[in-house]
Amino acid sequence: MKKLVNYCSMIFLLLVATSQVKAQSVDVVIRENGTERKESIDLPKSMTYPLDSLLNDWKAKNYIDLGKDCSTAEINPLFSDSVYIDRLSRIPAVMEMPYNDIIRKFIDMYAGRLRNQVSFMLSACNFYMPIFEEALDAYGLPLELRYLPIIESALNPSAVSRAGASGLWQFMIGTGKIYGLESNSLVDERRDPIKATWAAARYLKEMYDIYGDWNLVIAAYNCGPGTINKAIRRANGETDYWKIYNYLPKETRGYVPAFIAANYVMTYYCDHNICPMETNIPASTDTVQVNKNLHFEQIADLCNVPLDQIKSLNPQYKKQIIPGDNKPYTLRLPIEAISTFIDRQDTIFAHRADELFRNRKTVAVKEISPSTRRAATAVAGKGKPTYYKIKSGDTLSSIAEKYGVRVKDIQRWNGMSNTKIAAGKRLKIYK
Repeated sequence: MKKLVNYCSMIFLLLVATSQVKAQSVDVVIRENGTERKESIDLPKSMTYPLDSLLNDWKAKNYIDLGKDCSTAEINPLFSDSVYIDRLSRIPAVMEMPYNDIIRKFIDMYAGRLRNQVSFMLSACNFYMPIFEEALDAYGLPLELRYLPIIESALNPSAVSRAGASGLWQFMIGTGKIYGLESNSLVDERRDPIKATWAAARYLKEMYDIYGDWNLVIAAYNCGPGTINKAIRRANGETDYWKIYNYLPKETRGYVPAFIAANYVMTYYCDHNICPMETNIPASTDTVQVNKNLHFEQIADLCNVPLDQIKSLNPQYKKQIIPGDNKPYTLRLPIEAISTFIDRQDTIFAHRADELFRNRKTVAVKEISPSTRRAATAVAGKGKPTYYKIKSGDTLSSIAEKYGVRVKDIQRWNGMSNTKIAAGKRLKIYK
């Protein structure tokens, strides 16, 4: 218990804020001690994404065929509790996969009204699961965690929450920087599937070193360790997720059940008449180092690679600009375009550079002579000066008429470049 609460040495982890967005809710019936009660739980945001938004990514549009979604049927067979209990127990997992009415509700949603999204995510797994599994295995983490981005982003690499979390793993900007993910106006490595995955694996390992319980780890991934520790204290030191359940925020109460349900449906989708959409694996890619400023349009023009494909392969560059003048950055391209880029890189860097990079490195300030400077300032008129305090509703024309002078004289005497005036200011007038 002391290890859980006294985590000052890991204070930086408190920067992890919830990436959940309070949106749609679901009602569940909870049975305990022979009684029933109804509770409203906020859905993970991935469960609220329409299928159209998930298909906007270039890879999805070009490599997932909506017309060949196998034999996905509208009918979702229902099974008894004993069947769900048996199936969950047979998932080869280190993490606990229990069953209750709350988990059943989330399974029903995935296998029911979200079955088209599940069909899409089964196909998108072909793009991202090898990346997830490599990082998780390198850190010695349970491979069941590869389904965490399903809860976070529905495998949408462009997902951004209202709270500001971004990418497949939905890192907040502060947490991302702690784990080495650069974020500035041009680069956001939270959107890089590979770098963000390795950062997430490191974060999950460090959280497990604190809690020693995977349910608490993924709950903390959702709402932050500070909230989990508060729930543990309120539950008199209990460290079982299901015993601190009622002390957690509404969205976190649904997070672990949704994760267990995701593992279930990604394992037993065939039993629910769900089939992955047809997927064509993208062509092989490779990377090159870029050490000069480079715009995606320069690459598209001279390497014969569609602009949308470059953006999809390099989602970390927010404005289609790689700021290589600052430091070397990685560019990912189809394997057949790599040799073209290397052979023609000097031409590529020079191509339309003046047009695409408008930010000036130096700016000249023209020095003006004293006589020119005097001409640009107020000029004294003939006669004695009078000072007039501008009232609301006044115009230069009405003031000029009142004193019998010209508007341009008032402008010249007061060094004005236009006719705008403000109430309360004073004008110098010569008469």
